[in-house]
Amino acid sequence: MSKVLTRLLINTLAVLISAYLLSGVHVANATAAVLVALVLAILNTFIKPLLIVLTIPITILTLGLFLLVINIVIIMWTATLVSGFTVDGWGWALLFSLLLALVSALLESILGTKEKT
Repeated sequence: MSKVLTRLLINTLAVLISAYLLSGVHVANATAAVLVALVLAILNTFIKPLLIVLTIPITILTLGLFLLVINIVIIMWTATLVSGFTVDGWGWALLFSLLLALVSALLESILGTKEKT
């Protein structure tokens, strides 16, 4: 259970840092950031795999670039579900998803929470 909470905390910090660095992404407060991290985790766990399977042909045709569109859709959907979190457009959603992945990976490497294989 502590791994889940640690991961949620790291993702919350990544959301706050990414929103701070991007002027087109707005997080109202820390509670909204926690909700964004939680909703993103849920959507990425349950909805994203379904979207990937449904869009395999177009993903193959675009050599995997359509996965970026799926990331954008997940971010925009999160913005509609969480009050206090807004994204100004699809471009900002793309930048936010990329920066969020980078910041989250950096925080995990700094804090040493990644499992060693």
